[in-house]
Amino acid sequence: MKSLSLHQLYKACVLKDLPFKSTRQLEPLAEIVGQNRAQEAVRFALAMPHGGYNVYAVGRNGLGKRTMMLRYLEHHLDTKQQSHDWCYVADFEEPRVPKLLQLPAGKGVRLKQDMEKLMSRLVKVIPQTFDSDSFLERSEKLKEEYAKKQEDELEKVAAQARRKKVSLTITTPGGYRLVAMNGDQPHTAETFKALTDVQRDKFEDSVNKLEKKLRQALRKLADWEQDYADKQQALNREALEGISGHQIDELIENYKSLPDVVAYFEAVRADLVENLEIFLEDNEEQAAIAYAALDKKMPRRYLVNVLVHQKTNEVPMVVEDNPTYHNLFGYVENVTYKGTVFTDFSLIRSGSLHRANGGYLLMDAIKMLEQPFVWDGLKRALRARSIQINSLERELTLSGTISIEPQGVPLDVKLVLFGDRETWMLLQDYDPEFAELFRVTADFENEMYRSDGSQVTYAKFIASVVKEKNLLHCTNKAVARIIEYSARMAEHQDRLSLHAANIANLLRESDFWARQADAKLIQDVHVERALESAKYRSSRIRDQFYDSIRDGSTLVSTQGAIVGQVNALSVLSTGGFEFGLSNRVTATCYYGDGGIMDIERDVKLGGNIHSKGVMILSSWLASHFAVTDPMHLSASLTFEQNYGEVDGDSASLAELCALISSLSGVPVRQDLAITGSVNQFGEVQPIGGVNEKVEGFFATCQLKGGLTGTQGAIVPANNVQNLMLDSEVVQAVRESRFAVYAISNVEEAVTLLLDKPAGKVDSKGNYPKQSVFGIIQQRLEKMREHERQEHARDDQKDPSIH
Repeated sequence: MKSLSLHQLYKACVLKDLPFKSTRQLEPLAEIVGQNRAQEAVRFALAMPHGGYNVYAVGRNGLGKRTMMLRYLEHHLDTKQQSHDWCYVADFEEPRVPKLLQLPAGKGVRLKQDMEKLMSRLVKVIPQTFDSDSFLERSEKLKEEYAKKQEDELEKVAAQARRKKVSLTITTPGGYRLVAMNGDQPHTAETFKALTDVQRDKFEDSVNKLEKKLRQALRKLADWEQDYADKQQALNREALEGISGHQIDELIENYKSLPDVVAYFEAVRADLVENLEIFLEDNEEQAAIAYAALDKKMPRRYLVNVLVHQKTNEVPMVVEDNPTYHNLFGYVENVTYKGTVFTDFSLIRSGSLHRANGGYLLMDAIKMLEQPFVWDGLKRALRARSIQINSLERELTLSGTISIEPQGVPLDVKLVLFGDRETWMLLQDYDPEFAELFRVTADFENEMYRSDGSQVTYAKFIASVVKEKNLLHCTNKAVARIIEYSARMAEHQDRLSLHAANIANLLRESDFWARQADAKLIQDVHVERALESAKYRSSRIRDQFYDSIRDGSTLVSTQGAIVGQVNALSVLSTGGFEFGLSNRVTATCYYGDGGIMDIERDVKLGGNIHSKGVMILSSWLASHFAVTDPMHLSASLTFEQNYGEVDGDSASLAELCALISSLSGVPVRQDLAITGSVNQFGEVQPIGGVNEKVEGFFATCQLKGGLTGTQGAIVPANNVQNLMLDSEVVQAVRESRFAVYAISNVEEAVTLLLDKPAGKVDSKGNYPKQSVFGIIQQRLEKMREHERQEHARDDQKDPSIH
């Protein structure tokens, strides 16, 4: 059999397929590279105006889902979409339920500034106005008028009382008493008792009549007092209107297109009259709270709390990296003053949902699900299309702390969750509401097809990463090397990996080595240096295994031929770094019932897939050598020097070859290693990690005395498309010091490994005598003949046995 040619071992990127000298000449890619399916899903979700069309982006970590999504959103935003500012202001009639104002983008801060400007003026002007001589004179005049009327009315009652020898005395402010007089002095109990009955009755009658008149007079006084208060209020209003009226009217004119804001200004105008004392008294509490809340020292009652401020004509895109309950839904802060916890509408703080309202919110699904109460709150907000700022503390505890209940903010947001497939499937299976709220799944690919056109697209993707990370530009040779590395990561000559994080890391490290060498561009040597450096940093455990091969601790043969012993190939992973190793598989045969003992399975070191592979090769053996008669040779299989669990069926072909060698007695070449799984019909099936396996045996040959020129690795024919071997292996093949063979069936593997034809069965069911299968057939026939002779002897001795 011929070994594979050089172009089959490594598909190089041809420079003529890259029509540029460096990435500086390329336009950075705005689209999502190689993600047409996911891109169409996102486009559809963003275009759907109905609720529930949120996006769950499925794909493993490192694909660059977030970066690609942000890049796509930046270039495909709906510019017609209106964003808004949201503000909370005091509801003067219901202080516990602050009012929500919706304003066009950019107007919220302007409203806040306008109110602060108005209030800062009123804080100065109101005390001056209400302390002015003209206002005090008018106020005093009103007071005197009321006092005069009060005095005159009470004097009338007092005059009538005096005529009837009764005195009207003031006991408390607003309290009056009628007392019978004895000359100039009030009657004492003794003097009043000394009066005749007629005199006493006359006094009592007079007092009763005077009390009625007093009550009438007091009712008049109460009406006049109210009238005085109304006049004083009107005077205050008039004075306030003179100070602030034109400014409020001007604000109303400026915001006339916003009815809610106009209504708020009118409410402020009315409330200023009711709460003049805020401006006239030095309110220490207000100042202390303002200081504690890091706010301006001004009447908090008239503050405007800008919850969300958007720039004009900019659709919000928010990435929430820490989706806690408060970070997502907002919260209400508290301040403490003299041991009392205080809050008001100006201490309401926004969450990510508020800031993303009218646009897009992106976050990681697992991080969000890890936070208590967040998932339920998010579903509630999406269903109700409203964001309620609930106090999580009140829900978690039984405390009856007085708080505020802000009006809910109408919610119009497209949510994008990033997560892996397992999380997505769990949500689909266990949360019936998930499918209703996330109707679109953006399924991100791990790989893209490699062609001349896609390589140029990939180069543009590299250019976009270079620009985004502010790295040195790459030459076309460097891009070609990165594309070849990407194909190696994809484990396919005609695929390119879309694992953006790995490509970005490679570019960063190549940039580092280029700058170390004072280069102006990243060249292929810098990319190679970055790859070698990364491999060296991660290969400590691999080198320990290699040391054990070098010093003979691990028994491996790379020369000669041994019966029942095959070099199988395996892959080990140490946290992201994978490498291949050769493992010795041995088989022994003995007289028995034809069964195969899998030592790994019996000692519970073999996984289910490995056990399945051994059962399949058992059935292959039976179908070839025990169709009409039983096999009287049993066998045992094991991985030598294996002290851990083994799984997978990629060694089943090596195990079968070891069995065939043991059954036939034909030795196996030790300068060849083999990998592949086998089915019941003897067809060789593809396996994973083919590059690492071939390189692992190549390294083993070097460690065990160097390359002899006859050594090589045998791989399944279907794995040839996956070969992107290390340059050192390719060079050795070029110099005929190493070889890679591709096989399609067990017969080809046996012919190569045992260096003898496997043999083809004829019409009578016999194999050629000198073939490997013929030797096995003859040996089994001898065993059967021996078995028949034994039975015949037993029958002669005791016919009753059968």
